[in-house]
Amino acid sequence: MSTARRIGTVGALGIGVGSMLGAGVFSNMWASVLAAGRWYLLALGIAAAVATANALSTAQLAASHHEAGGAYAYGRAELNHFLGHLAGAGFVVGKTVSTAVAALVVAQYVGRGHAPLVASGAIAIAWALNARGITRTAAGATISAVVVTLALVAIAVGALSGTGGGTAVGPGSVAPSGSMFAVLVGASAAFFAFAGYARIATLSEEVRDPRRTVPRAIALALVIVFAVYALVAVALERTVGAASVAAASTDGQSNGASTPIALLAHVAGIPVAVVNIVAVLAVFGALLAVMAGAGRTLMAMARNRDAPARLATQASSGSPALAEAAIAACAIALAWTNAMSLIFVSVACVLLYYGVANTAAIAQRWAGRTSTLRVPVFVSVGGLIGCVVLGAAALPSIAGGLLAPLVLIAVVVGWPALAALRRR
Repeated sequence: MSTARRIGTVGALGIGVGSMLGAGVFSNMWASVLAAGRWYLLALGIAAAVATANALSTAQLAASHHEAGGAYAYGRAELNHFLGHLAGAGFVVGKTVSTAVAALVVAQYVGRGHAPLVASGAIAIAWALNARGITRTAAGATISAVVVTLALVAIAVGALSGTGGGTAVGPGSVAPSGSMFAVLVGASAAFFAFAGYARIATLSEEVRDPRRTVPRAIALALVIVFAVYALVAVALERTVGAASVAAASTDGQSNGASTPIALLAHVAGIPVAVVNIVAVLAVFGALLAVMAGAGRTLMAMARNRDAPARLATQASSGSPALAEAAIAACAIALAWTNAMSLIFVSVACVLLYYGVANTAAIAQRWAGRTSTLRVPVFVSVGGLIGCVVLGAAALPSIAGGLLAPLVLIAVVVGWPALAALRRR
C-alpha cells in the first residue's frame, strides 16, 4: 500500500531546513571554515553544491526504490552487493559518529565542564524516545526550522550591526587567503552542517507531485540554509575573528559559553541562555533524526544478513530498538573522544555513502530505470567527484596522524569485504 501524498512544497521545505539546521551550525566546524581565509564563503559554497548533487541523486533513487536502507538498498539494486554493503557500512559508522557529535554539541551548551557525561545522557534519552516511536513530525520540523533560522539571523545581524551592546571579541579584518587544501578542508567540515538534506530526498512517496516538489524543496532548502550559514560566517569573521573562533572551538568542548555561536551572541548582546535553549532544541531534534536514520539502515542490513540478524528486531512501536541501542552504545563510547576529529570522521564516511549513491544514480539513469524523477547525469557525476575530493580532504584532517584514517578505512571497507568472503 502506498503512503498518502499529504506533504506539499512548504512541508517538505520545513523538513529539509529543520533537518539541516542542527548540530553543524552550533558545532565547532566554524574554525575549519574560517581557516580558508578570504575563501571561507567558497568553502561553504562547495559544500552546498556537493550536498545539492547528492540530494538530487538520492531523490531519483528513492523515487524507484522504496525499501529502508537508503544508498545501501540503492547500491545493492543498481550496482552490486559489495558496493551496497560498502555504502551501508559508511552510513552506519558515519551516522554513529554524527550521533556522538550531536550529543557533544548539546553538552557544550549545557554541560559546563561535564561534556562527555552529559552527551552520554543525551544519547540515552534520544534512544529511549526513538524506541517509543517519538519522532519529529513535518509540522514540528517546520516550527523548529523557523525558530532556529530567526534566532541565527537575529544573532548574526545584531553582531554585524553593533546595536546589541556587546563588544567584538577579535579583529574585524578579513583573514589572509588560505590554501586550496584549506578551502577543501573547510568545505568538508561545512558539509557536516548541511547533513539532513537526504530527509527531503526520501519523501517521494509522501509528497504531492514528487517530480516537481522534491527538487524544488531541495533547492529552496539548500539556498535558505546556505544564506543563513553565509550570514553567520561573515558575522563570525568580522566581529569575532578567525583566531578567536579557533580558540573557542577548543575551549567550547568543555565550556558552552565560549562556543563560536555563543561568542557571536555575546557580541550581539543576546543572553547566552537564549542561545543555549535554541541550540539544545535544534541539536537534540537532529540527534533523534540521525539515530533513527542510522538505526533503520542497520536494521535493513541485518535483514539481509550483512549485520547480526538480531539487530533486525523491531519494538512494538515499529522502531529498530536493538539496532539503535547498538548505535547508541558505540556513540556513547565515542563521546569521550575529540569532537573536532569526529566531525571529519563522520564526513569521510558519509561522503563514501553518497559516492555510492551518485554512482547508483548514474547507473540507473543510463539503464533507463528511473521512475518519477530523472536527474541529469552530469549532476550525479559532479556529486561523485565532489564526494571523492572532499573525502580525500577530510581523511588527513582526522587527529591521530596516519593511524586513525587507516583504522577508519579498515573498519568501513573491511566489514563488507569480510562479508563478501563469507558469502563466497
